[in-house]
Parts: sequence; C-alpha cells; structure tokens
Amino acid sequence: MAVLLYSIKKRKLMKLKEKFFHQNGGFLLKQQLSSNENSMKSAKIFTSEELEKATNNYAEDRILGRGGYGIVYKGIFPDQQVVAIKKSRVMDQTQIEQFINEMVILTQVNHRNVVKLLGCCLETEVPLLVYEYVSNGTLFHHIHHSGNKPWFSWDSRLRILTEAAGALAYLHSSAEKPVIHRDIKSPNILLDEQYTAKIADFGASRLVAIDQTMISTLVQGTLGYLDPEYFHTSQLTEKSDVYSFGVVIAEMMTGRKPLSNTENDKEKSLATFFVMSVKEDRLFQVVDPRVMREGSIEQIQAAGQLVKRCLKMEGEERPTMREVAMELEGLRKFSKNPWAQQPPEEQGAPSTSEQADLYAVPISQDFSTGQYSGMQSLDSRMIYPINTPR
Repeated sequence: MAVLLYSIKKRKLMKLKEKFFHQNGGFLLKQQLSSNENSMKSAKIFTSEELEKATNNYAEDRILGRGGYGIVYKGIFPDQQVVAIKKSRVMDQTQIEQFINEMVILTQVNHRNVVKLLGCCLETEVPLLVYEYVSNGTLFHHIHHSGNKPWFSWDSRLRILTEAAGALAYLHSSAEKPVIHRDIKSPNILLDEQYTAKIADFGASRLVAIDQTMISTLVQGTLGYLDPEYFHTSQLTEKSDVYSFGVVIAEMMTGRKPLSNTENDKEKSLATFFVMSVKEDRLFQVVDPRVMREGSIEQIQAAGQLVKRCLKMEGEERPTMREVAMELEGLRKFSKNPWAQQPPEEQGAPSTSEQADLYAVPISQDFSTGQYSGMQSLDSRMIYPINTPR
C-alpha cells in the first residue's frame, strides 16, 4: 500500500514538474538553445532535484540575500562548484517568451566583468536562475563599510569603476544584441576574490533591437539611481544606465548614499547634491577625505565633471558608456598629488587574504542594504525622485 501511495505521489510530482516546465517556456528554451551552439555549450537546464540538493532544500542558512524580486541562495554542487541561485517571487506569464529570449542572449554574454548566467531550472512554479558565485562583497558594502580598508584606495576605486563602465559599454554596443541593464547601482556591482568588478542582476534588463528605443509600461529601477527622464517618460535608452552609473561614481567619490535621511531637502538626493556642489565650486568640500588625500586635483575635478555630464536631465546630453569608460581609463593615468603621503600599507595589490564578506549584509527590504543581485527595485512603487538635478 505504501509503495502504491509513493508511486502515485511520484507520478503527480512528475506531472506537476512537466506542467511548470511547459508553463515556464521550457520547450521554447530548448528550441532556442538547440539552434545556437554557443548557448548549448554555456547554458544548462538544471533539474529541481539538482538545485534542492545544492541548497540543502533551500535552507535558511543558505540565503545570500532577499528583496523585492525574491531570494538568492548559495548552492554547492557535488563537484564543489559554488553558485548563486535566484528564486523569483512571481513570473508574469505574458513575459515568458521575452524571459527565454533574454536568458539565451545572456548565456552568450562572455565578459570578465559581467556575472555569468550558467543556466536555469523551469520545473518549479517560478523559474530559478543559476549564476556564478562572486565571493567578495557588493560595491555598496565596500563603499559604506570598508572605506578605510587598505585595498580600497582611490586607485582601486577608479579601476573598479573603469571595469564596470567597460562591461556596460560592451553590453550596450558589443553584445550580439544590445542589453540595457535598467537597474545599475552599487549593490549590483559585485567584487570577486581579486576585487574585480562584476555587473550583476539582469532581472530588470531588456534587449533592444539596433536603433530601436523601447517603451516600458512599468517604470523599474531603484530610487536614488533612477534616471528622471525615463521615470517620467517610460522611454528606455542606454542613457538611463549612464545616469545611474553617474550616481555610482558620485557614491564612490563622496562615500554618501544615493538618498540620505537629512532635514535639508537639497542634500537628500546624492545626484542633486553632487551636481550643485560641482556648479558652486564646492566639489572638494564633499569628496571623501581619503579620495582627496590620494587623488590628484586634476583627477577629482575631471571625475566631478564626468559625473555632472552623466547626470544631465536630457539623455541626449549624456555621454555614452563607452565614452565614460574611456574617460575613467584616462583618469587612471593622471599622476597623484606630489605632496600626498600615502601610508605604506595602502600600496600594492589588494590583499586576497581579507575575509570574503559577500552577502554578509543585513537582509532587509531597504534598497540601500546592498543585498546580492539588488533585487529590491521600485517595480510598481511610483515614488518620484527628490529634487532631481536641473
């Protein structure tokens, strides 16, 4: 009797998995992957059992972070490969085809500064995405909690920004189809064991045809980083990523969060505060003391002007990500202040013996906590930016 019940239960489970696989576009994905050899080599369709075992049945102690989109778990496969498994809360059935197409494209993205999408599982109610595991923290965490660490020098910050900008430039113009991220922020830039930048979380990303602007019916992004032009028009262009990246550079330079709980309205939005500081020749007053100590005046002024251009209200007036990457690379060649005395421990390559602390941040609904893959986005929370720069 017990054997019979077990057999019935197993059959029901298999039918449910087949239903979810079909519902989540499994056959479409297989068709897409089989028509593209590169995708077949790099992407894998995982079974639900594989991911259950890898996460110890989605144990609490395997949670790396959680947010508006869902939960990310640490997974360990039998061969000891460590991955990050993203479990979404909901999946809009009308977007299945777009999700599949997006996944196929992203499995073909092969850039050292982009977190690699390894595959997915479609046998569950909502699709599970499997990414490479990045072991050394979010950029947000390092800006706001590790600013005094020896390795987090101005030179290192410029290198990280240059790497991230180069990855975005690649996605905008060099990938097989242009990819617009739509949720660029410091929590979505991860650092590996060598402190190399990795762009993460393409949960809100969209692929665009060449020379075609996408109109989105739902404004997505994160308050403080969100492009005001896109927010008001729902017109999506790669310049939306440029605006958000400008906020990240400002964050790196000042050590301030994108939004501050200050009584002074002018200081609540970092974008507004930074642009006003540049316009009023107060840049050196708002820059992080360590940046002032280690960077040259020319570097800091040039970086400030770059941020100001990225944060232009009109997208057309902003530089492209390729131009941003080239300018940042140029800034790295500037010499330091001849009078700046740098402590010996600040020099040299980043220490790899420092304890990796990726995801070791408070799990919170607050977008500014720096949780893995930046899943806390605006979605339908229609909150308007405070004092956007004019």
